Amino acid sequence: MTYRVCIVCMGNICRSPIAEAVLRAFVREAKLDGEIEVRSAGTGGWHVGDGADPRALAALSRHGYDASEHEARQFAPAWFEANDLVLAVDRSTFATLEQIAPPEDAGKLRLLREFDPAAGDDLDVPDPYYGRSRGFDDVVAMAERACRGLIEQMLRKRGA
Repeated sequence: MTYRVCIVCMGNICRSPIAEAVLRAFVREAKLDGEIEVRSAGTGGWHVGDGADPRALAALSRHGYDASEHEARQFAPAWFEANDLVLAVDRSTFATLEQIAPPEDAGKLRLLREFDPAAGDDLDVPDPYYGRSRGFDDVVAMAERACRGLIEQMLRKRGA
């Protein structure tokens, strides 16, 4: 049975595609292909059909990841049923998703940085869209820590 994860931000062109690319790479590295399926989406439809932001693609490339095939999509309430875990990149996205989550699927919703051991109380991935390219590299680093923590947790549960 395939475990499905969807990472969600606002427009699905910066933070969630970065985290999706990182998590996919970690899934391959852990030899969990076919067991874990990763996708991403945005809460809004502004960028549906667009590729990832060029600055996100450049940051991913600098760190050895690829999201060149990414195409933005909008998260739909029915996707809760289709996914086992829905990861919001920040509290605002979490609140938006919480409002549309069916009661029986609300437990599937988590914050991405809950899995980042360095996050402390700061569980938001800042939106780099209006900032400098350095912000995209920071998002990659946060995604790496959170996705590594998620994979480690999944492997522990699998081994138990």
